[in-house]
Amino acid sequence: MAVYKEEKTNTWRAVYRYTDWQGKRRQSQKRGFATKREAQAWEREQLNKATADLDMTFASFVAIYSEDMKTRLKENTWHTKEHILRTKILPYFGDRKINEIQPKDVIAWQNAMLKTKDKTGKPYSPVYLKTLHNQLSAVFNHAVKFYGLSVNPAAKVGNMGKAKGKEMQIWTQEEYKKFSYVMMDKPISFYAFEVLYWCGIREGELLALTPADFDFERGTVSITKSYQRIDGRDVITDPKTPKSNRVIKMPDFLVDEIRDYIRQLYGIKPKDRLFEISKKYLHREMDRGAAAAGVKRIRIHDLRHSHISLLIEMGFSPVAIADRVGHESIEITYKYAHLFPTTQNEMADKLNSIRGGEEYVS
Repeated sequence: MAVYKEEKTNTWRAVYRYTDWQGKRRQSQKRGFATKREAQAWEREQLNKATADLDMTFASFVAIYSEDMKTRLKENTWHTKEHILRTKILPYFGDRKINEIQPKDVIAWQNAMLKTKDKTGKPYSPVYLKTLHNQLSAVFNHAVKFYGLSVNPAAKVGNMGKAKGKEMQIWTQEEYKKFSYVMMDKPISFYAFEVLYWCGIREGELLALTPADFDFERGTVSITKSYQRIDGRDVITDPKTPKSNRVIKMPDFLVDEIRDYIRQLYGIKPKDRLFEISKKYLHREMDRGAAAAGVKRIRIHDLRHSHISLLIEMGFSPVAIADRVGHESIEITYKYAHLFPTTQNEMADKLNSIRGGEEYVS
């Protein structure tokens, strides 16, 4: 490691030499420092990173965290995490030494986030605030677990916001029928919403579907992947969770509809995407269709909720529903418990029927 004065530019250059994890000698350098002190500070920071010395800045540790985690996460998951770190966390903590950040500093950051407005001038939602804190805490947890940081200051403070998102809304069968009728003017939209409503799949799962995913003899569709648009690229990933890999039995009318739709797509190949549209397109079509049908506008994801509600109404068990829609845990299905038909009054009535109205004698 060395620092040099470059006479031609009257600036300082720092050169850092190190041995990488494969035992190979490497070198990195940076030019253009106005003072020798600045060049030496950069040099020390590179040494801290190389030795995982927690006297390094938070930004330097995030660089280590990125190297450790990026290849372990789905690309779309890392993309979201990286955006939050870069835009909401590093501007506040980046230049601070990670081992000097205190709970009071996290509280100050939380207060700043609570006061921040989004592009529409509205405060961040409680769910988003909770997500921001979780990402900050994840970095500190990594430092504690693998690099010897004594304590996670974000965990000491506790979260802000809340986990519960917007209240789910559902369409009844009648509301969906009104909506689907007005969507028939655009086949790609009509068939996309048909699959979403009658199969209860997620947006990304829908947009990743190919003709090869359908078995028309068995009347099934296989969910094995998910579509994301990242930095202007089409990215196909694994589904959200391992349980999301599943085979869904379709109703006969939907089998016929999708077979007819594929026949309309001239030249489509087995591995081509069946719905060459974006999530934004679906949202615009939802706006258009709901207005034209005169039904309340729900989120695209609420079509999944509507499908689950329909299955509950038809009397299927939570276990069967969880298997069909790919819930990782049956506990997720139980969040729909308020929709299940068995109520306290019905329980009492059935208990009464067991006794048959006979008076109990001790």
